[in-house]
Amino acid sequence: MPDKKSLLWQSCGAENEVTIQLPHIRLAARVWGSDDKPLLLALHGWLDNANSFAPLTQYLDNFQVLAIDWPGHGRSQHRPGAYPLHWIDYLYDVDILLDAVMAIKPVYAVIGHSLGAIVTSAYSAAFADKVPHWILIEAMAPLFEAPANSRRRLVRSFQGYRRLLTRKSAPSRSFTLESAVTARHRLTGLATPWCRLIIERNVNDDEALMRWRTDPRLTLDSPMRLNLEHLTGLMQGHTGHVLLITARDGYQREPEIAQQVLDWYDAITHVELDGDHHLHMGNAQQVAQHICEFLS
Repeated sequence: MPDKKSLLWQSCGAENEVTIQLPHIRLAARVWGSDDKPLLLALHGWLDNANSFAPLTQYLDNFQVLAIDWPGHGRSQHRPGAYPLHWIDYLYDVDILLDAVMAIKPVYAVIGHSLGAIVTSAYSAAFADKVPHWILIEAMAPLFEAPANSRRRLVRSFQGYRRLLTRKSAPSRSFTLESAVTARHRLTGLATPWCRLIIERNVNDDEALMRWRTDPRLTLDSPMRLNLEHLTGLMQGHTGHVLLITARDGYQREPEIAQQVLDWYDAITHVELDGDHHLHMGNAQQVAQHICEFLS
């Protein structure tokens, strides 16, 4: 009889490296920890990948961690077609992924960072009982904007998409790993070791001059965002058991909006820790400590 786990994810030979074939797409992922430990599903941020959780797993010894690459990120398959992308698509990915994983093994908690936390917050609002614990790092809810911005956003999104189609006809540009690391560090302020850890998984690894694996559509503006009324209808009365971890030097939120969002949750624990937007990398030990306390 085959191992149940092998029916879900296939080892790729490299340490901790697996692939997961879902009905609609193939995901790459990394797994840390043994099968006899409670499983945590980790969802990374925009233009990051599963490697962004590697520092955190060093301090989560009592758990098994499955960290996926979102579609179009890292080593995962790109979404088929040539249409602009929308964040709502990730909700379908999570739903199908959770069903597949939980047919093999219960998921004790979902951890989302940034984009991953945005998706986790929205999904858990609708399906709070599906997983016992939900952990949000550096995002409290989906992004929203005033309805008056809708037309401008749609126009800007499609203008960017047309430019992308034009660029696709040109040869792709190559670069070195170190130049990409330096560029991301200068652009975001993320510490150089963490830039390298993330970028190594977002580029091909068989040439001296590298090219991005990342789906270029990810850099385009979303065609549409929810407004506050939509978001309130989705999030208000959230019944899940939630831990929110934010960084003192992370993304700043208007205090009144932040409090309004927190009030949507019936059972939320909020901690603020030293660090920047990627504090789960730079302050992994303290983040892990609070996660373990929450899950205990």
